[in-house]
Amino acid sequence: MDKKNYVIGVDGGGTKTVAVLADLDGKILFQAKSGPSNPNKVGIKIAVLNLGEVLIKTSKKFSKEKIKSIYIALAGGLERDKEKREKIKRNLLKDFPQFSNLKKNLKIEGDQKAAFRSGTNKKEGIIIIAGTGSIVMGWRNKKEVISGGWDYILGDQGSGFWLVQKALQSVCKELDGRGPRTKFLTSLILKKWQKKNQGDPLSLIMKKVYQKDLIETVASLAPLVGRAAKKGDKMAKSFLVEAGEELALSAKVVIKKLGFSKKRFPLVLVGGVFKSEIILNTLKKEIKKIAPKSDFIFSKDKPVIGAVKLAIDLVSIDFGNQ
Repeated sequence: MDKKNYVIGVDGGGTKTVAVLADLDGKILFQAKSGPSNPNKVGIKIAVLNLGEVLIKTSKKFSKEKIKSIYIALAGGLERDKEKREKIKRNLLKDFPQFSNLKKNLKIEGDQKAAFRSGTNKKEGIIIIAGTGSIVMGWRNKKEVISGGWDYILGDQGSGFWLVQKALQSVCKELDGRGPRTKFLTSLILKKWQKKNQGDPLSLIMKKVYQKDLIETVASLAPLVGRAAKKGDKMAKSFLVEAGEELALSAKVVIKKLGFSKKRFPLVLVGGVFKSEIILNTLKKEIKKIAPKSDFIFSKDKPVIGAVKLAIDLVSIDFGNQ
């Protein structure tokens, strides 16, 4: 295999798209950025435009014939939407024909596998992502299993949004007088949002929550739940424990379906929710009950590095044992 050949790994999100060009040993040679490419946020047309732009930037100093594969990891729930992935690929090759020679080795998937590979060189294992949203995915023997990842309306249990949603519901019940008082949650949240003479706290909460940036605004309060728990707020602690249990429940489903229960396998953790010791310890305790050999890993590399590894895999498959 010619070591002078190259691959491109792409990580496309809701705020930016990052692409990296590397050789077949994984050495990073060039990096470029463009605008967002999450199709749910910007639409397929803009996503394709930004993907094409970043690919051109990344490859402009290198011969197109030497670029042997491109792996694009996109946010936006694409792991469950094969039709949308294929549409993005068709449009990308149509609008940027200079990459048409890579039709076979241009792969577009959700961003979970790239995040998994950013934490391990192993190709089989499980990832738990718990940030604003949550999802668990695993791979073994060419089989892929998903649990969670239904977005904030249908689920995302254990995510930052879900956690704060439960906290805000308890705060509203307290303010209404139809629920118990929280020891610190209500005061911490109102202090975060409330300014002097801003009026009724319920009106304030309504204004803060029901706006364009609903998901990010709500999820950003997740650290306050942890802070309240540390201060001794039992309700806040119960939410954190429940979050850990919910994430573990999703993980257990994937572990059992893939037959990992008695195996040693990497379990990569990604997301700000795991900064909570209560959530992390609860998760580990529950998973170890059914998968005692699971190796918990916090990814140190950025997801785009995982995309590079997957792009190299595509070349390895193509070249076989050469």
